[in-house]
Amino acid sequence: MEYVQWPHIQSFLAIARHKSLSAAAAALGSSQPTLGRHLRSLESELDLRLFDRTSSGLELTEAGLDLLSHADAMSRAANDFKLAASGRSDRISGSVCITASMAFSSQFLPSILTKLRDQEPDLEIELIASDDSGNLLLREADIAVRMFQPTQPDLIARKVGYVEMGAFASTEYLQRFGTPRDLSELKDHVVIGTLKRDYSRQVLSELGLETNSSFFKLRCDDPNVAWQMVLTGYGIGFTHIEFGVREPCVRRVGENLPTIALPIWLTSHAQLRENKSIRTVFDFLAEEISAIADH
Repeated sequence: MEYVQWPHIQSFLAIARHKSLSAAAAALGSSQPTLGRHLRSLESELDLRLFDRTSSGLELTEAGLDLLSHADAMSRAANDFKLAASGRSDRISGSVCITASMAFSSQFLPSILTKLRDQEPDLEIELIASDDSGNLLLREADIAVRMFQPTQPDLIARKVGYVEMGAFASTEYLQRFGTPRDLSELKDHVVIGTLKRDYSRQVLSELGLETNSSFFKLRCDDPNVAWQMVLTGYGIGFTHIEFGVREPCVRRVGENLPTIALPIWLTSHAQLRENKSIRTVFDFLAEEISAIADH
């Protein structure tokens, strides 16, 4: 049997997880033709068919399923190797990857990371703005800012504060349609929500107003676009109060209502905290986010 190349196994794992060449290529930062070549080469090297094409995508064959656990173990071992190596450098330099929600990335991280740039000019920052939960165990990111407590045992997690969520609408909208006096009157208004991790629905639920998807007259998977819809006067939307009060053309709705505080968790792989650069960024983020949360 020919020597099996590690990139081919990485491609096999990505295809197994994403069930399509295009999605796997996007996850690896590669191209669909490249992954196709890797898969054909691997099947040729092993003399096995690893995937069947189905209506729902590429599904592992029985042989592919048998090999998946071994490929996973190799991937974990390779990541452990990189993690151990990354902890040996004492320089505060190189690349550090941070992932946070799209809203937090756009509303709070620009000023924080600009301050970090001035303090540590040799660092390179990769920022992944996504509402999907990045897998720190597979080194998709070095540090994650999350609004929920991670449960994986191999992660370090530190609660660094809270952000308070509130409802906002443009002055133009409120002049045209009036200001709701309490939560029950929201049903008579145009309310904007998101499609993914829906903090607006969570806020309303914790305030005692149960909603379903039809409650929101506009739903958008990008919270920044949803906020632009608030600014143009489309309806009432939800955002971090610290961010919303800075916008002069909107007013907070329901200021007398109780506020809902979402926890901010800073997480990293336990071994990554041995890396001086990542530890520096982790501690810097913890201090700066705590300062915002206490403001």
